[in-house]
Amino acid sequence: MLSMELASSDFTNTEDHLIQILTHIKQYNENVKDLLEGSHLKNNEDLEKCIFSLILLIQDLSKTFCDKISRTTESLQSTFHLLKGIQNKFKDFGSNNEHTHYLTSISQILSDTAQHLKLAEEQLYTVSTQYSTNQTEKSNVTRYETKEDFVDGSTAGKAITDTSQSHKASEKINLEEAGKCNEQCDEGVSTVTIMNVSPFIKTNSISPEDEYHQDLNFIANTDIISGNEEHLQPLTEKIVNDKQQLNNIKQQNDSDSADSDKENRIELHVNSTEPNLLKQPMIESKHWTYKEYMLKSDYDKEQRLACFIKAPPLILEQIECRLMDDISSLVVSDSEELVSSVLGIWSRDANLKIPFPLSVSIPFNSRYRGNYKDVMVKANDENLQASYLTPNSLDGYHGNHKGSFAEVKVYKLGIFAVVSCLRKENFTVFRKGLSIKLSMDSRISLNYPSGCFNTSVIVQFKVQPIDTSLISQLKVKHDIYHSVVSSSPLVHVKQPSFQAFHKPVIVILPCPPNPEKKKQGEDIENKRASTATVPRVTSAHQIRAVSASVKKHGDNPTELLKLLAFKEDQWAVLDDVVVKNVQNGIVSFEVSEHLQSFIVIRLSSAMDNAHLLSFIQNLQDATYSSMVNVILYRKKDNPQKAVFQVVSSKELNWEVLNLREAGYIGPPEPSEQIPLQEGEQIYLRFCGNIAASDGKTMANTFKLTFHCQRKQQLPLNLSVVDEFGNHSSQHYKGTVAIYKLSKEDIIESYKSSVTSDVLLQQRTPVSKLALTLPKMEKNVIRPSSTKLISSDPTDVQWDNLLHWLAQELTEEDASLLVLSLPIRRSTIQLVKLKSPDNLTEQIYELLTFWKKSLPTSADKLRLLARHLRKSGRSNLVETLQTKWETNTFYQKPL
Repeated sequence: MLSMELASSDFTNTEDHLIQILTHIKQYNENVKDLLEGSHLKNNEDLEKCIFSLILLIQDLSKTFCDKISRTTESLQSTFHLLKGIQNKFKDFGSNNEHTHYLTSISQILSDTAQHLKLAEEQLYTVSTQYSTNQTEKSNVTRYETKEDFVDGSTAGKAITDTSQSHKASEKINLEEAGKCNEQCDEGVSTVTIMNVSPFIKTNSISPEDEYHQDLNFIANTDIISGNEEHLQPLTEKIVNDKQQLNNIKQQNDSDSADSDKENRIELHVNSTEPNLLKQPMIESKHWTYKEYMLKSDYDKEQRLACFIKAPPLILEQIECRLMDDISSLVVSDSEELVSSVLGIWSRDANLKIPFPLSVSIPFNSRYRGNYKDVMVKANDENLQASYLTPNSLDGYHGNHKGSFAEVKVYKLGIFAVVSCLRKENFTVFRKGLSIKLSMDSRISLNYPSGCFNTSVIVQFKVQPIDTSLISQLKVKHDIYHSVVSSSPLVHVKQPSFQAFHKPVIVILPCPPNPEKKKQGEDIENKRASTATVPRVTSAHQIRAVSASVKKHGDNPTELLKLLAFKEDQWAVLDDVVVKNVQNGIVSFEVSEHLQSFIVIRLSSAMDNAHLLSFIQNLQDATYSSMVNVILYRKKDNPQKAVFQVVSSKELNWEVLNLREAGYIGPPEPSEQIPLQEGEQIYLRFCGNIAASDGKTMANTFKLTFHCQRKQQLPLNLSVVDEFGNHSSQHYKGTVAIYKLSKEDIIESYKSSVTSDVLLQQRTPVSKLALTLPKMEKNVIRPSSTKLISSDPTDVQWDNLLHWLAQELTEEDASLLVLSLPIRRSTIQLVKLKSPDNLTEQIYELLTFWKKSLPTSADKLRLLARHLRKSGRSNLVETLQTKWETNTFYQKPL
């Protein structure tokens, strides 16, 4: 009803507007005619003005007609879809002509019967009122029937008389059509029950037992039931159950007998050979249930919750849900962030009639929520034509799962995803004007004066906050932006373009002041406070001079405020608009035209317009971009297992800590910072002597799609290409080249079916990582005759001694002992690379190197004891000599 009233009001406004335009056109036509009839050279300017105004009015008339035609088209389309749905709903019922003809015949029969029974009811009521004092006579009158009239189908009448012969009324009821109905019932219909219609209307004085027996007598004496005795019992039970309804109908007939036939209801009970016309509909909401869809992606080890769908059970069996994260780049736009999986919901049966709307609940995880952001469900069809649905956010438990869920009503199946986007705020600006203060940021306000628009206009706002760190980064990269101090938020405005401003609109925005000026002011005040302790005699003139030199932080005559606007699909600097400082950090200006987007830039000095335009372009790109790092860490206990992850630079330390707790370490270290936008892809290409696999196929290239609010990682299995390569090194060496594909490249690859390998060959890597794999020592089993036997019997004893000593020394002891031993630095580095995570093995290798470097005649035991004393472990010297003499060493497992 409200939508109809709004449509009616819009229609009235449109009609008034058209009348005004046509009136003006008529007036200008008369003016042009007068000028043409008496045209002189002096009237050329007036003629041009009239023609120009006439052209504008015709354009306005055309736009108004187009708008009206568009709204009429939408209404016709809605009506068409509604009629189509009604047609589909009653298609099965209307297509069966036999059932329709049968119901029409039954309806006619029962209508005639109801009329005859109504007349009989009136006669019975007259008799009952005349003999209300005689209960027995009323019962006899009611029960008196002419049985022969019911048996004979041609005369089918009945008479009702009283015992005193004082009143006599007769009425004939034609039951020929009822006989035809009986024949049809014998052919296929098992039972025809006429509800709310009785052959006799009972009076209030008759007992329920008498009514029951009268109904039995009527059923036994009518030829409608003859030949169908097996249905007698259901009919009698039905009559007893409908007694209360019959009494209600009698009361209604007494009050308004003319409309009694409209109150009669018909219910048909048919056997299995005929369709059940009054079957309980399957789509009632009380029969709908939720079904959870558990899915597993290519890289997940376990299934995870994809969504909940509420629908009838038969519909849920035909609905299929699958993950479509591969196309997540095509789902999000510039200012959107994906916060859920991308789901494709389809029907296995293309001809299935689904009772829309269905309820779909999608789990999501939005880490950044604020006044400027909203969570929406983005629905896409097969052609990726998007529409936005406002969800009911559910926090807590949904079924057996806990989290945040976005629940929406869908009227069409397709591709669904939950996105975090800029909040939209709509206002209706009337002719009398409106003062707007945005709820997203109360410091942003707009004042539309009275008469700004000819008609009511709906205006939509979106606010993109600008982080000060983005401006700092741009100033570091580009020296030409050194004059930029700060900026206001980026405001997006959407309204009908043909509605021009008749009066200027006042805009108030926050624009932070220069923080350096504020810091300087604070330093001056601090210095003044520190010098105020020195006693000094000053005059009043000096005090006034000092106080006059103090300025507010926002007052700086050298600073400039520039308004940049996006209109006609390009950015422009509006030099003719004066931006004023309202107060510290708040600016205002007036605009006389519609701006799609606008922003105020605070400058410390003059700056070229070309530089300003390049600055706003870079600032807008930086707003939609994030600095990321690529991590490729290996498993600590199994270097062949690695993980590939793209993380935001702000969260790099946190993610590295989590990976180390999970058992992953470098090298290689994370890559340098790479700028990425939402939906762009990072590719890893393995080169050199190391290859990788994702657990399914061996490949050289792997990808991840970046979404700043989603954590994505890809497990990889590293392997060696040439086992005998890198023979001069302790490790197998390889290189990982990092490539980036923009959204334009991704869309191009989908449209032209160009593979990613072809696109990567045309681009240079944005970064590279050096990758190594340790060489594993091979256990070569030789025959017993070729085993090497040491010529020195004390080698085994020395080996046991050095193992024991390595287990007794700590990391600090080892560092002091290495400084004392004459071992080269290259040898120390080689030992660390060989056993990076085993301190005991490192100490043992260093001691072995030291022992092998000594001459054979040297007293190794005495020299070792001297180095132990220098390193501060004199307590081990006596134990060392005792174990050497007794040759008893207890070795701990390495």
